Order: sequence, then C-alpha cells, then structure tokens
Amino acid sequence: MTIMKKRHIKLWLVLAIAVVFSTIGTGFYKNLSADGAETYRGLKLFSDVIDIVEKTYVDEVDSKVLIEKAIQGMVTSLDPHSSLLLPDALKDLQIDTQGEFTGIGIRIALKDGYVTVISPIVDTPAYRAGIESGDKIVKVDGEPTTDLREAVKMIRGPKGTQVVVTILREGVKEPIDFKLTRDVIPIESVKSIVLKPGYGYVWVTNFRDNTTEDLEKSLDQLEAANPPMKGLVLDLRNNPGGLLNQAIMVSDVFLENGTILSIKGRMNKNTKTFTAKPNPKKRNYPIIVLINGGSASASEIVAGALQDQKRALILGTTSFGKGSVQTVETLRDGYGLKLTIARYYTPSGRSIQAKGIEPDVFVKNERINSKETEGLEGGMPKEKDLKNHLEATPEKSLKKQDQIHTNDKKDETDGQESDMPETADEYIKLERLQSDNQVMRALDILLSYEIFKRIQP
Repeated sequence: MTIMKKRHIKLWLVLAIAVVFSTIGTGFYKNLSADGAETYRGLKLFSDVIDIVEKTYVDEVDSKVLIEKAIQGMVTSLDPHSSLLLPDALKDLQIDTQGEFTGIGIRIALKDGYVTVISPIVDTPAYRAGIESGDKIVKVDGEPTTDLREAVKMIRGPKGTQVVVTILREGVKEPIDFKLTRDVIPIESVKSIVLKPGYGYVWVTNFRDNTTEDLEKSLDQLEAANPPMKGLVLDLRNNPGGLLNQAIMVSDVFLENGTILSIKGRMNKNTKTFTAKPNPKKRNYPIIVLINGGSASASEIVAGALQDQKRALILGTTSFGKGSVQTVETLRDGYGLKLTIARYYTPSGRSIQAKGIEPDVFVKNERINSKETEGLEGGMPKEKDLKNHLEATPEKSLKKQDQIHTNDKKDETDGQESDMPETADEYIKLERLQSDNQVMRALDILLSYEIFKRIQP
C-alpha cells in the first residue's frame, strides 16, 4: 500500500468519524435526514479534492496545511470575527487576555523593515538593562529577526531563563548585545491621571482579566485626592475590546441597577440578560466617555450601557460597530475555534452591529488629518466596511449561495493606523492631554456642569 493511499484512507476515516459525531445530535444516527445526507456528500467531495491535490498538484503539498486552510476558509466565510486558531495563535490570544506574561518587558513593532523597540516597560529586565525606545532588534540568541510574530516568540520564555538580544542603536557603530533574564511582566490596561483638581482621567486600553480590578484601584486613588472627585473622563478611544465579562463588570462599577447588556444567539445558553448590582461604594459624579472609530466590541458595550442608562455623556465620533459576541472553543492538538455565537443589544434593545454607538456630542479629533467620511476615520475601517459582516438583525436563512462571501481580513484591529501613541506612558502625560481637543472639550463640559449646579433658578 502506497504512502498516498495510506494518507487517503486515514483522512477518509477521520472524515467518516466526523460525519457520525456531527450528525448524531441532529437525528442522523436514527434516520439519515436531508441535511445529514448533504453534509455526507460534501465531506466526500472534500476528501476527493484533497486526494487529487495530493496526487497531481505541480508541487508536493502538506496535507495538514491544506486541511487547516480548508477549515479556516469555512469558518471565516461566516463572518469576519470567526476563525481557526493555530496553536501559536491560541497561546497569543490567551496571553493577551491575561494580566501578565513572561519575557523581557518591551513593546515592539515592525518599522522600516526592522523589529523596533517602541518602549521598554518600567522596572522590567529590558528597562533595567538600558534598552531604549528606537533600538532595532536584529538578532535574538544569534538568530536574525525579520518577522514580528517570530521575534515575539523568540523573546518570550519561561521565567528565569536567559536570552541574548542584539540591537542596533542610532549613533552607535557596532551592534550591542544584551544578555537578559526573563521575568514576569505585568500587562496594564488602565492608566489614570488628575486633569485638574477634582477632575480625573482614566484611559482603558482594552479589556483583560484584571481590567475591572485595575479600574477600581485607579478610581480609588482619584477619589482620595483633595478636592474629591467632581467629574470623570473615561477614555475608550481606540480600545479594540476584549473579554465580555470585563465589559459587564466595568459597566457595573458605575451602575446601581438596570440592564447592562443582553445577548441573543440560536442556542438558549447563548441568550442572556446581564443586570447591574448595587455597589458598596457609590460613584455619583458625572462621567464623559470618549469614543471613536477604533472603539469596538467590549468598549462599545460599556459606552452603550452608560449612554442608555443616562449615566454618562458620550463624546467623540461614531464607534466601530462590532455588536457580536465570540467564544473560543479549545480543540485537540492545541488548536482553537473562535466562533461568533450571539449578537448583543444595549439596555434600550438596540443592536449596534455595523452601526456603532453614536456620540451625544460629536467632536472630531483635530490630530486626525484624514477626512471622516463614509465610515472611515483616520483611515480605519469600521465593521460595516468588512466583507461578510453580520447585519444588525439575524437573517432568516444562511443557506443561500449568495449570502456566502470571502473574507480577507482576519481581525478588525489588524493593520489599523491609530492617532493614539503606542505606549500608555507616553499618552498619559498631562501636557499631551491638554493638547487633546476631545479631552479638553470633555473637561469643559464637566466644569460647566458644576457651574450650572450652583446657579439658582
């Protein structure tokens, strides 16, 4: 028996088992339904194509890669936010949503073909060793670095292990080697500062495991200042989202009762309503929430909840418009499946899918040179610009051929250019905030509110 035939038989066995397990729940085991028979024929066609490609394609192909791409094509044809996660991508996603990782403590980006240090994180191995913003990482453990994802994988590693990072620095002729010991690096998603006595500013960059805890700590510090808090600017601009439960918990920090969010899916377990609970610490000061075209998903949940509950005034430009909920299912061999399971609705029952949150006060950011028209803000696409995006309300049928489209964008935050700086430490400086017209407009509104309260009718 040839190797090719063995591969084909093994693949066919896998597909046959998949058919059995995927159709038992729909009654196929008892009686072959029309849908079950169609699935069976489709899988047979898939097996035939794999066999032909393996045997006759001009170059030798890897069956594993072919199957991965086939599954990816199937899932991404559903909507822009569903995808097959390869083992490395699943690990990266898990790290991104946790409160810490192990590495050397640098933020990096690909600039001019070089893996470039954007900023060392304070009190980390890279910071203590003297790595600087603008350093170009050319090697890690002697291996050249040209790909950003590969560089991240090479730099990260278990706590206590060593890594040698070779950098080029402007003004220094020879490359510099840094021998660093990896350590636990905290990931901060919340930064805060006092804009003016009595008025606080909190920037939430995304929604991770520790976001609500960090937010409450920042609020406690601002509230403990003298004079006490009279108003808050909550900045959710360019916040791409994150964990659903954190969006609900952040909303609940500012709400005492009522609906925060409802989600509706095909399955009963994916149809829920989330309500606010009374807080031990009352926060009754006025709030201005800043949003823009980069505010998506979890940040839109918070903005929508506070807007509908009349708890905050929303200022800025229309948000991204991602009104769907994804879950990640862990598969065998380290793979994962990110799948859209529901649409979400604000407390008033509106879906913002492909629409976005409309601000109460529309204020463009003067630092953006691109004209904000037709859903594009500063060159950033919105949900409605993505191919195959979901509509605000469910379609009656998803089986028609003309409803299936291809998708060439794996995630709404990939490749977007932002007017915001790439590090929280740079952005949170008071001088910068004072030159931010949206922040200053929000502060003016809070100051005006305090004045109007003192005016007697």
